[in-house]
Amino acid sequence: MVETRKAFHEELQELSDDVVRLGALVAEAIQAGTDAFLDADLTAAERVIGQDSVIDDIMHSVEGRTYLLLARQQPMAVDLRVLVTVLRIIHELERAGDNMVNVVKATRRLYPYQLDPKMRGLIHRMREQASAQVRLAVSAFAERDPARAAALGDMDDVMDDLQKDLFRTIFTSEVKDEASLQRAVQIALVGRYFERIADHAVNTGERVTFMVTGQFSEDPNRGEPPSDATSVNNG
Repeated sequence: MVETRKAFHEELQELSDDVVRLGALVAEAIQAGTDAFLDADLTAAERVIGQDSVIDDIMHSVEGRTYLLLARQQPMAVDLRVLVTVLRIIHELERAGDNMVNVVKATRRLYPYQLDPKMRGLIHRMREQASAQVRLAVSAFAERDPARAAALGDMDDVMDDLQKDLFRTIFTSEVKDEASLQRAVQIALVGRYFERIADHAVNTGERVTFMVTGQFSEDPNRGEPPSDATSVNNG
């Protein structure tokens, strides 16, 4: 029985390590993908898109091994919460990676258009904010630290403000023709993808809080009808 429990916890640690690895890959994708977008680098964009399959493979591997542990070990209490949290977090991280793929695909749609300096600056700041939130969420999971997890909600306000600033810049820019209108739409979508990445980090933090404490973090919007613009729990 002792050896069985030891093997179980070793497997649990391997799963946790792979979640951290998954988060690191997503954070790297945010950096590389934003560089590709800002530089209008189609070759770099293709590399980021191709690397997303690695993120998907790790997610599916962790998911399958987690289900096996649940079936074989029938864990309870903290161990059960850890496994359930792993299942939720890997999907949050995978979706964050998918949103980054959407950003780099916009590189194709906008090519060879170059953003003006103000838009470039805002996208750069959104990249840094998204990276910081993803890294903090993964760190909170690795350290089992609900205090770090709780900070993500406040950090997300910064991303929301950056998105609003980007939208204001787009709306005040001169739209002369159909082509410039389509560019404005693509840039607005890029801002939305970064905002969603940050939301996935917040969701990860909420799952960490549950994993450690057994309680869900309080959400002032909980109970209100979800909307794509305000809810951090929709996808």
